[in-house]
Amino acid sequence: MKRIGILSDTHSCWDDRFAKHFADCDEIWHAGDVGDISVIRRLEEVAPVVRAVSGNIDHGEVCRRCKELEIFEIEDIKVLMTHIGGYPGHYSPGMKRLLFENRINLMVDGHSHILKVMWDEELSTLHINPGAAGYHGWQKERTLVRLVIDNGQMKDLEVIELGKVKC
Repeated sequence: MKRIGILSDTHSCWDDRFAKHFADCDEIWHAGDVGDISVIRRLEEVAPVVRAVSGNIDHGEVCRRCKELEIFEIEDIKVLMTHIGGYPGHYSPGMKRLLFENRINLMVDGHSHILKVMWDEELSTLHINPGAAGYHGWQKERTLVRLVIDNGQMKDLEVIELGKVKC
């Protein structure tokens, strides 16, 4: 069993509530637009494993350290994480093919600043966009997501609302 914290679009924002809400997580996943590398370093103080992808605003050390797309397996769940990925019914043909060919069970992306948790019936894939954890952007609510992955099952998904308060 793994407890996972998911966030995206921090845009260099650190909020101490990230550490509070992810304190019991085994892994934290950042779906891009990290901003400053210090955000990843602080997440590494919270959880033993931090996975992150680069987004369209990222540069420098974030891009040297983080790929644009990661595919990995955890607890018998195959995960694809990227920053700009689309969502069920609105994937690019290349992304849809990548999801299908790799038999992805869970897709995590960011970019839109819109919280979305959707089941893709056609691909049998859960799509999670955790919304934006930073204050930069037009979102009305800053959000995080937590879930449990246990022996091939995704469960206990929680959305955490942080408000629009600046970091």
